[in-house]
Amino acid sequence: MIIGMSFIICTFIFTVMIAINYFAKKHVITIETKLYNYILIFSLINLITELILCTNIILRVELLSFYNLLVNKFFLVTLFTWFTLFTIYIVSVSNFLKTSKNNYKILIIYYFIVAILLTFLPLKLINEKGVAYSTGLPTYLLYGVCVFYSVLWLVIILKNRRKLGKKIIPFISYIICFALMLIARVIIPGLLLNSFSSAFATILMYFTIENPDLRMIEQLNIARDSAEKANAAKTDFLSNMSHEIRTPLNAIVGFSNLLLDDKNIPDSSKDSIKDIVLASENLLEIVNGILDISKLEANKLEIVNNEYDFNKFTNELIVLSKGRLGEKPIEFKTNIDSSIPKVLYGDVQRLKQICINILTNAIKYTKEGWIEFKISSVQKDEVCRLIISVEDTGIGIKNENIDKLFNKFERIDLEENVTIEGTGLGLAITKKLVDLMNGKIVVQSVFGKGSKFTVCVDQKIVSNPTIKLEETRNLTPVINIINKNVLLVDDNKINLKVAEKLLDNYGIKTESVDNGFACIEKIQSGNKYDLILLDDMMPKMSGVETLKKLKEIKGFNIKVVALTANALTGMKEKYLSEGFDDYLAKPINKDELNKVINKYLNND
Repeated sequence: MIIGMSFIICTFIFTVMIAINYFAKKHVITIETKLYNYILIFSLINLITELILCTNIILRVELLSFYNLLVNKFFLVTLFTWFTLFTIYIVSVSNFLKTSKNNYKILIIYYFIVAILLTFLPLKLINEKGVAYSTGLPTYLLYGVCVFYSVLWLVIILKNRRKLGKKIIPFISYIICFALMLIARVIIPGLLLNSFSSAFATILMYFTIENPDLRMIEQLNIARDSAEKANAAKTDFLSNMSHEIRTPLNAIVGFSNLLLDDKNIPDSSKDSIKDIVLASENLLEIVNGILDISKLEANKLEIVNNEYDFNKFTNELIVLSKGRLGEKPIEFKTNIDSSIPKVLYGDVQRLKQICINILTNAIKYTKEGWIEFKISSVQKDEVCRLIISVEDTGIGIKNENIDKLFNKFERIDLEENVTIEGTGLGLAITKKLVDLMNGKIVVQSVFGKGSKFTVCVDQKIVSNPTIKLEETRNLTPVINIINKNVLLVDDNKINLKVAEKLLDNYGIKTESVDNGFACIEKIQSGNKYDLILLDDMMPKMSGVETLKKLKEIKGFNIKVVALTANALTGMKEKYLSEGFDDYLAKPINKDELNKVINKYLNND
């Protein structure tokens, strides 16, 4: 008996050490950890109770005393409780049964019935040759219930062996241990293995339980917050960088375009001016690419679907692409499916960006020959699948390099690429945008002969459009502008000069102020204007704040267009939501300026 008691004491000490280590840490509260808490506690209670029983025998406490009977029955109930908790644990981690309220009620009723029977059924305590043990209906009931539990465990384990993974170790180990214990108890009834077997399984569970450490989670949360702050700081930096670069670019592009239109400038100088414009456009493309890829990486770029005019969309792409061809000896072919509905529902800005990136790529890498821009469709169940392809007779791509095309900052290492400007972001952005639109992009290429990019995206067909279809207009400056006054508001004097000269070509009279307060004062003084071009990022009072103050003036009904270098993706939508009537990004694009003038200042 003393040897058996020593064995239980060692098991108890080891279990206590496991419990101290487990409860010393904060843990995520899950069903699994809750159940393990109770299993560990009842395992300790079993060991303590069995130690008390051993002590009673050593101290020769009266065998049939009420105290001895009470401790024995308490031991049987706690052992049954441990078995029940262990069974619930196996059922829970394997999702063997649906954990509904009814199942829990049945389980609670079953538990209390068995616990009451164990408590009140007559128990016999036997002492033979110094070996004491209990027998009778309660012990037979307990062993019968445990055998039923063991069969249930075996069924669950066999059905969920793959899902349980490493958790199967304590379950199988305990089934083997329990079977050996039953055999040993039959041979030697007084052998003390009940608490040891439960403690053995509990200790094994400690090493397999999925129990995330809260400290680790806190560290991960801190790291995540730091990453989010760093990402936000990067976005803010890029936004500011965009504004700072676009501000001088506006002056460079604006004055260069004005010089190109100046008839007094000799042709020899105009070639240099064209180079300046081209270099400025390349720089602007690089800035836009970095901003877009940054926003895509931060998952802050969303697809905004609206109704759009399909013909207008294709016409703008064709005009823009032909303009970018310059003096290259390239034939630009178009093939647009005439059966495509006039109004579709989707993110036209993103779709346009995808097409522009692919077309620009074709123009860059094609020296001569032809480029074909083709759009076909498959229409079914109010969905129009647009199949957009751009095929060229350019330098082509080697098969081993096709997979690299959509990597950020990846440029194929060819001699022909040395003189072609770019960051390698265009196709990476295109791929991410196509994925966001749940589309596909495919590349086919023969090295030295040309390439073909095909994009497939689904757009909804709009049967009853709410938008008004625009007739194709000539985007050259309109002539019918008489007695129009525009107020320019910008804190940068060079940008004011650019805007003044651009508008002067249309015969528009301008007044300029360099801050929001002066703008408000002009309106309050009764000055009349047909349009206000208002910069946003100004000191003391931003353009958004200025607009709010203007709208508080009684009778104010002048159209206000945001004219800003803050050209991050989504800024147009932001400014429109702030109350601006329209949006112009710096550097000022002639076609976009023409649209604004046609819309708000045309006398027609």
